[in-house]
Amino acid sequence: MLRRGMPTVAGRLGWMVVALVVGVVGVARPAHAQAPAAQAQAVANQRLFPNDGGMVLNFIKADKTADFEEVMGKLKEALQKSDKPERKQQAAGWKIYKSPDPAAGGNVLYIFIISPSVKGADYQVSNLLVEGLGNNAETNALLKKYAESYATGMNIVNLQVLQDLGK
Repeated sequence: MLRRGMPTVAGRLGWMVVALVVGVVGVARPAHAQAPAAQAQAVANQRLFPNDGGMVLNFIKADKTADFEEVMGKLKEALQKSDKPERKQQAAGWKIYKSPDPAAGGNVLYIFIISPSVKGADYQVSNLLVEGLGNNAETNALLKKYAESYATGMNIVNLQVLQDLGK
């Protein structure tokens, strides 16, 4: 039985995503939060890194690190089994780091370092999972774990090489 005035779980999640997006619109362009998708469907907003590389700071709840790492394993699998050459290029330039130091609030910091970036390629994790694994119950479950693992969202930074000190 549904009660009027009480939002459903899906409704609450939708409003949380809207609030998160609205909350970061005013933040500077280089670092803004992104809410992961909660359903197995491609999202309209692609995550592009149009410059030389990028960095994403992911703030994950301490008790959800196993879920996040499981999703990252499935992401690797999806990129590696793709028939699209740009997916293999993305995988080759995408490293995931885990900080051994606690982040604010006792959360865990995972960092994506993307160098070099594949120009025009979508780095949106939810889109890549749906593309690689299909729109099915397993992908829905993964995306739910992914969304629920985030403590505060993520900060995205596009990077342009200023100097390569090794050359």
